[in-house]
Amino acid sequence: MSNEHHPHSHSHDHDHGHSHDGHTHSHEVDEITLAASSDAPDSDLRPAEVSRRNLLRAAGVAGAVTAGMAGMTGVTPAMAEAATVATAKGGNRAKIRHWLAGDHHIHTQHSSDGMYRVIDQAQHGAAYGLDWLVITDHGGATHAKLGVDLVNPDIVAARKILPETLIFQGLEWNIPAAEHGTVFVAPGRNEVAVLKQFENSYDGSVRNARANTPENEALAVAAIQWLGTQKTKRRIEDALFLANHPARNGIDSPHEVRAWRDADPRIAIGWEGAPGHQAGGLPSGYGPGSARGGYGNSAGADSFPGYPPESYRSWGGFDFYTSTVGGLWDSMLAEGKPWSITANSDSHRNWSDTAVRGGGDFNANGRYDDPVYGGGIQLNLADFWPGFYSRTHVGASSRDYGAVMRGMRDGRVWVDHGSLVKSLDVRVVATSRRGTVSETLGGTLQAPRGSRVELVVTITAQDVPNWSQFIPELNRVDVIRGTVDADHASGDADTMTAPDTRVIKQTDVSGRTGTYTLRYDLGELEEAFYVRMRGTDANRSQPGYLGASVDPAGPAIDVVGDADPWVDLWFYTNPVWVVPTR
Repeated sequence: MSNEHHPHSHSHDHDHGHSHDGHTHSHEVDEITLAASSDAPDSDLRPAEVSRRNLLRAAGVAGAVTAGMAGMTGVTPAMAEAATVATAKGGNRAKIRHWLAGDHHIHTQHSSDGMYRVIDQAQHGAAYGLDWLVITDHGGATHAKLGVDLVNPDIVAARKILPETLIFQGLEWNIPAAEHGTVFVAPGRNEVAVLKQFENSYDGSVRNARANTPENEALAVAAIQWLGTQKTKRRIEDALFLANHPARNGIDSPHEVRAWRDADPRIAIGWEGAPGHQAGGLPSGYGPGSARGGYGNSAGADSFPGYPPESYRSWGGFDFYTSTVGGLWDSMLAEGKPWSITANSDSHRNWSDTAVRGGGDFNANGRYDDPVYGGGIQLNLADFWPGFYSRTHVGASSRDYGAVMRGMRDGRVWVDHGSLVKSLDVRVVATSRRGTVSETLGGTLQAPRGSRVELVVTITAQDVPNWSQFIPELNRVDVIRGTVDADHASGDADTMTAPDTRVIKQTDVSGRTGTYTLRYDLGELEEAFYVRMRGTDANRSQPGYLGASVDPAGPAIDVVGDADPWVDLWFYTNPVWVVPTR
């Protein structure tokens, strides 16, 4: 990311009542939406689609979705497809065989503000424990013309050198009318062609579409739908989009984020719950003494006026939209629609490194020359190497590209800083006369009304030093619960609170070692809800932004110039939804 403020006029004073529902989409209606639609008879569906529809009917939600829409009471088509059906023998569990750590936001010498070779970033990521990573050089005229093509041979070569590391090609999209985002695709013969066509057609910088106008907002939606078309037509095997550093400048308004998500939930799956640039908070003397995560801005003419001043800071290293219990992330989850979080490095130039950027004419060549090593240690840089501090853990059925992308789409995700815990398993279990059923992160558990519901969390405490050479100690685990109401934001797409979401339990786990299990009784199942987790070393806490009754001891707001990331460690998980059947 570049720290310069997005230069367009981005006023939110105009009427946002424009709708994208009337757009004509060139891609065919995806099979999940078709299965959920009341307009298509069973006879028009394939057996797998009829099965999905029957699952929705069992949850009492069939017919609540029409073509092109994603919302329904308490559960979405994607959630319903992945839901576990109760059986007398105890139900099924998500087929997670590996938790693979990764980073989807990494820059190289092919970015105007980057410097490293692809192999430099990939080797460091692998050495610091990453299983997968995405190269995301900045979109723009030079990258669209030259960079997409030039970086691919470097990525292909790195894949051969590091066969155990999954290295995706992507780019950092200048979202029309908004911030930046990661877009990446599954490796294949069309990966370069699709990314290049996407960037030339839909990048806000290339298309001069940075201004916040209805037309530019619609262009962002069309871009996500276009990626969906490439997947549907099998031009590429898969594609994903995640919004990057969403609260940095306050220009990703709630209605825009919802529009991206609803444009194609197969493609638009989440945002950075924690931004990169975490070394920025290291105090002067051994760090840059700037803002943790690069979150040192304030509201301007471009910013959405509903965001408070506190939203321009990170909270325990996490984005305000994610860290605020009952805030924008919970507001979206309360609609029953998946939206994932990630944690990434956003690596450009890395703290304490001795390399300097190579020469060359970037605009003419589409890249800088290779970096030159052997200079003095640079303590004024704000980035960490991939995997050094931030990790996104994805539950995958196998160690391959497709499994990582499916795991991310399914929401099988938890994130941490500083290797706070060694491993984490979260299950929601429902027991009734019909049997027992369970689900894990990102899933939707469907069980008969009146079932007894329990949250089971298994943690393996960290027992080896992190890359700052100390063993982190988890001190507290928090349970966060929210009610699901599909109509939660139906009257106002800029809704950014979830009044029924709050911390329901805080557990002191200080001093625990090895592997241990926490159990929480969630009561009898009467209404749809979701539950998510977070944990901390408890070195810095304060009542949450919405008050102690909602969050008695959440992350503290980070102080610009004095926010050492190593003394303030957290983990967060995606939610599990629970839906009663009739």
